[in-house]
Amino acid sequence: MTATKTTADPTIIPIPGHWLGAWAWDEVREHLSGAGAISVALTLPGLEPGDASRSSRTLDDQAAAIEETIDRAEGDAGVVLVAHSGANAPVTLVLDRHPELVRRVIWVDSGPVAPDAVFAPDASRALEELPLPPFEALAQQASFEGLSSEALDRFRARAVPEPGPVLRQPVRLTNDARRSVPTTLVCCSIPSAQLWELAQAGHPMFAEVAVLGRRELIDLPTGHWPMWSRPEDLAAVLHAAATRVDEDQPR
Repeated sequence: MTATKTTADPTIIPIPGHWLGAWAWDEVREHLSGAGAISVALTLPGLEPGDASRSSRTLDDQAAAIEETIDRAEGDAGVVLVAHSGANAPVTLVLDRHPELVRRVIWVDSGPVAPDAVFAPDASRALEELPLPPFEALAQQASFEGLSSEALDRFRARAVPEPGPVLRQPVRLTNDARRSVPTTLVCCSIPSAQLWELAQAGHPMFAEVAVLGRRELIDLPTGHWPMWSRPEDLAAVLHAAATRVDEDQPR
């Protein structure tokens, strides 16, 4: 096990996955605030409802927005990036380009992207944007466990189409130092034991987990959107991980 100690709170920057804006973290941020934590949620470029340039937004644009948010963070305790689902691509780019700026990265039912990975390699170049699919289709890819009908209605009403270029752009990585950033994986729809087996077996979605220098896997059993199904518990996990400092000892 990794030896740990607590220290001053950093700024927690939660970033939602596809089709979502900063609003997706509202309940989690309320609990973080109640615990005395500082958090700044981010809506990635292309995910604002009125973005007239959505069809041209790229992963580079999204990574730049994350870097700007890091630069604006107050305090001297550093920042912790929290990436849910499809936010893993721009966050991985930030880790590759500026690992020294991130005190810890927390993947929520997600994980680091492998070099040259593409989210939708078969997507047509004519695809300008991808609306939220019908829930029946989305349920074939992600678990809805724990979500109320109210949460699903809100998801449908507030979802914004994902920019086409974001789905097609390869994630170009060149800096192995990204793998040394202390990492927490919050395992929701896939248990940690199963995820670790997949990582060791070289599964394309999880292979990067096996080569991380400092990592911890935490189980939070629920569906793919724990910010709605277990917001209080997720906030507690994020706060505990954000204030943790790992000794330099791999798992």
